[in-house]
Amino acid sequence: MTDTALAPFAQALLEAATRAGADAADALVVDGTSMSIGVLNGTLEQAERSEGIELGLRVLVGQRQACVSASDTEAATLTEMAERAVAMARLAPEDPYAGLADPDQLSDVRDGAALDMEDPGQDPDPARMEDMALEAEAAALKIDGISQVSTAGAGFSRRRIYLAATNGFAGGYGRSDFGVHCVAITGEGTGMERDYYGDARNHLSDLMAPEEVGRLAAERTVARAGARKPPTGTYPVVYDERISSALIGHLLSATNGTSIARGASWARELLGEQVLPKGLSLIEEPHRPRTSASRPFDGEGLPTADREIVKDGILTGWTLDLATGRKLSMPSTASATRGTGAPPSPTVGNARLAAGDVDRDGLLAQMGTGLLITSMIGSSINATTGDYSRGAAGFWVENGEIAYPVNECTVAGNLRDMLRGLVPANDARGHLSRVVPSLLVEGLTIAGA
Repeated sequence: MTDTALAPFAQALLEAATRAGADAADALVVDGTSMSIGVLNGTLEQAERSEGIELGLRVLVGQRQACVSASDTEAATLTEMAERAVAMARLAPEDPYAGLADPDQLSDVRDGAALDMEDPGQDPDPARMEDMALEAEAAALKIDGISQVSTAGAGFSRRRIYLAATNGFAGGYGRSDFGVHCVAITGEGTGMERDYYGDARNHLSDLMAPEEVGRLAAERTVARAGARKPPTGTYPVVYDERISSALIGHLLSATNGTSIARGASWARELLGEQVLPKGLSLIEEPHRPRTSASRPFDGEGLPTADREIVKDGILTGWTLDLATGRKLSMPSTASATRGTGAPPSPTVGNARLAAGDVDRDGLLAQMGTGLLITSMIGSSINATTGDYSRGAAGFWVENGEIAYPVNECTVAGNLRDMLRGLVPANDARGHLSRVVPSLLVEGLTIAGA
């Protein structure tokens, strides 16, 4: 459905909520289609397709709120949703921070045309997607040393949303996503190692060739043959670009208004303090074209804009929606996101960390001897203290050169210290929602052999 086709459902929900006794309400309508194809040993292994519409309604009765959702668009269902939501709200505890935006806070932008997130072409043919998966698998198997491909696949989704509220906001936008991935294996038995590669884009024309995806997955995998544990001790560590965004993600989580309002964050006393090295900035970019986490307005209808979360190493503010902003006596940063079954909550979409002056090889040369991490498993992070421990695999580096692959090790440190001393490379991929280059962190504890 188009955004225009979704509007009547949202409007009907608001009218039903008003009739049922709500003082205010907002409605979210989501129409989605998705398809997933997987192949194994040259034949189709899995094919899934789903499509449907979801309706979400939030009502406010005084300072009490409730949310309900459904996937039925019949008029009787909409009426029942509104009546149930109002009845639930009347029984809910009062929340002094709940409420819609004031009309003068609302965004003038009501669609996503400028962001170019939706491919205008037809939905892809399942047969073509199967061919893409087969091409990725075949390309991986051509590389010497690959014993098998554990999975290769292609996927597609198209999602359109429409948000309306009794404060006068009404707007919507669409997004499409195309992807292809491959996971390859080298070796046998206890000597097996695996690695992967994948690409995802809003527009099919931007997607990498499946053969390239398969080749890169295989080359990564072959490089991991013969992995062993690294030495135990304190060493510098480079987080490869493909997983470095997770490190910055810990900072974004710690500066989320929900955690700050609860007092459950290691960053709760760091507003206005140094959290990254001087000269580094971390910027939220909600209007980056052809990027999946872009948004023309937030989940409460507020206008989105670029925001320096960290400027020249200094933390400038929290990530807030209206409710957490009210709790902290601060304005919303237009960071609200929401699903159909829950009220808004603050989340950072696109983010970009400033780049350094060298590529990954230059960063390895600067490191000298230490660990290059290319994949991580598990997580033990204390949200209150910032103590950090994660399982890792990658490559041991000596004299700035990769010496051998490693696995089954753990890296540990404290996020405050890790982030304040990191050094970025310049190898980030610009089409990702989190544009973060490879990162060098000094003095982590490695538990290996």
